[in-house]
Amino acid sequence: MQPSATLAMTAAAKTRKAAGHPVISLSAGEPDFATPELVAEAGISAIRAGQTRYTHNLGMPELRVAIASKLLKENGLSYDPDSIICSNGAKQSVALAISVLCRDGDEVLIPSPYWVSYPEMVRFAGGTPVIVQTTVEDNYLLSPDQLEAAITDKTRMLVLCSPSNPTGGVYPKQHLEALAAVLRRHPNVFVISDEIYEHIIYDTAHVSIASFEGMKDQTVTINGFSKAFAMTGWRLGYLAARPEIVKAASKLQGQMTSAPSTISQVAGISALALDHQVIQDMVDQFRKRRDMMVASLKSIPGVKCPTPEGAFYVFPDVGDYLGGTTASGRVLKTSTDICMYILEEFDLALVPGEAFGNDRGIRISYAASDSDLKIACARLHDAFAGITRAQ
Repeated sequence: MQPSATLAMTAAAKTRKAAGHPVISLSAGEPDFATPELVAEAGISAIRAGQTRYTHNLGMPELRVAIASKLLKENGLSYDPDSIICSNGAKQSVALAISVLCRDGDEVLIPSPYWVSYPEMVRFAGGTPVIVQTTVEDNYLLSPDQLEAAITDKTRMLVLCSPSNPTGGVYPKQHLEALAAVLRRHPNVFVISDEIYEHIIYDTAHVSIASFEGMKDQTVTINGFSKAFAMTGWRLGYLAARPEIVKAASKLQGQMTSAPSTISQVAGISALALDHQVIQDMVDQFRKRRDMMVASLKSIPGVKCPTPEGAFYVFPDVGDYLGGTTASGRVLKTSTDICMYILEEFDLALVPGEAFGNDRGIRISYAASDSDLKIACARLHDAFAGITRAQ
């Protein structure tokens, strides 16, 4: 396994900042908002009431009932609470799903750009990541033809993330239906549907692929509380799937971590009862930041930047600058070179696309204050202006 590039870049930025440099970090994947007060108070009340003991390994029954209700109401998915397992973040839920479904030698299809942990989780489970490249021209979305062409008799699952980390791309309903049509022809291929950014979405609607005819049994739906409810540090996620998949995931979780924090679970129940206007207010702020960042990036010659429809990232294509030379004499051969140049000479931390399976891109998180983003945009312009592109 390789270390997480996002965590590595965040650590490098913190080290540089600790040394006195005015670093702005746009590398972390977490909202810069506080956990909603009602949710925080629920966690505090849980401590004061002595709710500090272990829960059922699947998670508190009350929380799983609330999640089942949410999935039915918001996603059109009917699950028994015992077909849901709560874990220490959606990341653990993804790892559980891959670990219990992936057998030695199985192929797992992962559209690129991808979240950095997917291939490493597959390797850890003994499988083989099969990377399917998407393009900036197609808004980094996997096409049905690409999916069909990639499936072999060794294919065990497809990992799908919508809204996407790192691109912010969202699969429209019609596009998902076309992917589902391919998958129905291959009933032995599972879908790991990572929907953690579900509520951070603009100008479109989120659709769960499990809601299409015949897809529920083929799909493991994964979600959590970190992004929409600004609860990254609470570490609470969940997966919903066929009973035998949940039973296997529960066995693995029971031997590795047991259930997530009881305090976090109580807070999660409160979060699911929250007025969604609280989420919408956060999303409205993200939309303004997205628009500012996209406009700025599109004004840089040679940079291509689709407008993301979800999450809080942009993934511009900066491939025209690969092979270029900076004013200080650096030759930029990879996206990592570009990001290190921007960090070390302009005190701006980004994540190289190389880590996400696309070396032409860089991931920029706009989960930061307006003032920091304005400074970051200016630094980006200066950084790219200082590169002489290769002929």
